[in-house]
Amino acid sequence: MKSPVGRAERRTALFRRDNYRCVYCGLVFPADQLTADHVQPRMKQGDHSPGNLVTACTTCNIQKGGLPAWKFLQERPLQRENFLRYAIHVWPRLRRAIEESAQ
Repeated sequence: MKSPVGRAERRTALFRRDNYRCVYCGLVFPADQLTADHVQPRMKQGDHSPGNLVTACTTCNIQKGGLPAWKFLQERPLQRENFLRYAIHVWPRLRRAIEESAQ
């Protein structure tokens, strides 16, 4: 029988997966300055799957707010470049939306 993984363990695994790097600004932070960000926000039908979650610093996550990543990154070329470089575990359809919104 599978044992349930707690929220703290999932967050730690996410931060480890992303090398404690904010996928938006590209900087590395200690865990207490990081958040789990939904690329497609939950209020816009996003889920908690690993393909919809990325590591973000508190500042970037506050700036993004409830926007989908494609909308947040549309007019932010440096952050978009960082996202496409570092958010390698994001669902391909979400990455495509970000690439297409820049055109």
